[in-house]
Amino acid sequence: MFKFVLRRILWSIPVLLLVIFLTFLLMKAIPGGPFTGEKSVPAEILANMNAKYGLDKPWYEQYFRYVWHALQGDLGVSMTQKGRTVLDIIGTQFPVSIHLGGMAFGLAVLIGVPAGIVAALKHNTWIDYGAIFYATIGWAIPVFIVGPVLILVFALKLKWFPTSRWEGPEYWVLPTVTLGTALSAYFARLTRGSMLETLQQDFVRTAQAKGLPYRTVVLRHVLRNSLIPVVTQAGPLLGFVITGSFLTEFIFSIPGLGRSYIFSVSNRDYSVVMGLAVLLSSVIILANLVVDIIYGILDPRIRYE
Repeated sequence: MFKFVLRRILWSIPVLLLVIFLTFLLMKAIPGGPFTGEKSVPAEILANMNAKYGLDKPWYEQYFRYVWHALQGDLGVSMTQKGRTVLDIIGTQFPVSIHLGGMAFGLAVLIGVPAGIVAALKHNTWIDYGAIFYATIGWAIPVFIVGPVLILVFALKLKWFPTSRWEGPEYWVLPTVTLGTALSAYFARLTRGSMLETLQQDFVRTAQAKGLPYRTVVLRHVLRNSLIPVVTQAGPLLGFVITGSFLTEFIFSIPGLGRSYIFSVSNRDYSVVMGLAVLLSSVIILANLVVDIIYGILDPRIRYE
């Protein structure tokens, strides 16, 4: 297992370099720059500012310079938020995104996985049909519709929860439900399909033929094997939810990474965009590594040698 983890960590290095390279090229392809706006800047001042941040160098030199500093733990300074480094922005706003993403992911697992299990065990009943309906509707409606509808009903009409900010438990409810609805629907559908497929396997029929109680067959054999596809999707989804809940944070004015990312892209703040891309990639790689380790716990047939 140690060798496997070490190999995965080593393989993550070229992946991160590729992500940095592609993000760098995409940012350079967008017209404009961090110092071009509605007000025109004199050419001499613009040249000095570009020289200060190294933007007057060839693109490949800028790329290698950024990679060299990133390997040393220096993600640079913000080009539009004066006096703030990228690490400072991440350290301030990333905990908020982790909090929101963690609660939404936990809500999705608590609702989606049991709903999928019950739907599979009650196949072709009204419970199954209700779960399918919820999974379809929940996954089809996007966040930018769910969020405003929840604000309209529970904040403006019923006045149960506030509409925005992130200052206490009452502020957490609507964003968590908004972000967790689609995830719970996805987990419900995935768990149901995996359970139905596992229930048709020969080893399940063999276990039932041996006289094992139905509850034992489900808990020990069916559920354990059915969770493997769920865990497969849970790793990347957790990484994306924690670092990529941009729309939800924007709708509810949550001071997380989402607002900084949108602001940085619109203002061509290359350092912040690159730093957040590195962070997002690192979290997803770490989540995939944890998933691969859990594989060995759920399925002893999987070996990493």
